Amino acid sequence: MYLTGFADEASKGIDGQIAATRELGWTFIESRGVDGKNIHDLSDAEFDHVAGALESAGVRVNCFGSAIANWGKSILEPMDSSLAEARRAIPRMHRLGTRLIRIMSFAVLKDRDPEDQMETERFRRLRELLALFQDAGITPVHENCMNYGGMGWTYTLRLLENVPGLKLVFDTGNPVFTPDYTKPEPRPRQSAWEFYSHVKSHVAYVHIKDGVWNAEKQVCTYTYPGEGEGDVRRILTDLLQNGYDGGISIEPHLSAVFHEERGETQASVMHRTYVEYGRRLEKLIAGIQDARAPSTKR
Repeated sequence: MYLTGFADEASKGIDGQIAATRELGWTFIESRGVDGKNIHDLSDAEFDHVAGALESAGVRVNCFGSAIANWGKSILEPMDSSLAEARRAIPRMHRLGTRLIRIMSFAVLKDRDPEDQMETERFRRLRELLALFQDAGITPVHENCMNYGGMGWTYTLRLLENVPGLKLVFDTGNPVFTPDYTKPEPRPRQSAWEFYSHVKSHVAYVHIKDGVWNAEKQVCTYTYPGEGEGDVRRILTDLLQNGYDGGISIEPHLSAVFHEERGETQASVMHRTYVEYGRRLEKLIAGIQDARAPSTKR
């Protein structure tokens, strides 16, 4: 098992992302954005700079947090942009030695019935993307986010059944604010534990996010890991009990408050919050491991 994270939440620039990773004593970054651009959208010169900085620092990218087929892309539109992103990502992943890439299953058609989501076309597109990556020696992992597969665990299982070989990245925090389309109106938010329990045999990677849903305001307040409604401790305990040895990636989403009175810049708040999140996750995991360890007392 190894720890990693969306380091663009620590810093917009690659140097700051590397600094936060090294301060935690970690080796890996899940690369999503650098200077406001997804890693597959950087120019060749920009990517060369990023790759060089990572190589010099001895920091590796374990996963590309791509925008492929994400919640911003409609199944009603051609998939040209997602295919282009995939084709740009592959050679860059090869250069960095990265073997995982986060993908999704296109945005939910909110004006349609949950059972009228153009499944056949979604499955066809995901099979095409899966084949493209597998031919390149790369494993795409589907995230339960604001997309078809994230509508509920039954939708994820349906996706897996129709896209053989697809693996999952399970995000503990997304169910906290996502409507449960497996239940009738008025739909409650999802249960992270229920979702995870039904799909865990397909999970190859994990995102740690946590938060509390405010039903009155219809907003999620993000928290440190284990302090929200994402069942983080319970899910991590189950993963460790079952010998999980993949990556665990932090995605804090904590609002970075600008403390002008302390003279603290936004950049320093981002860095501090990310590092603190990572350390709290380490402590949470250590506590779970200690609780599982056989007692030496007599």
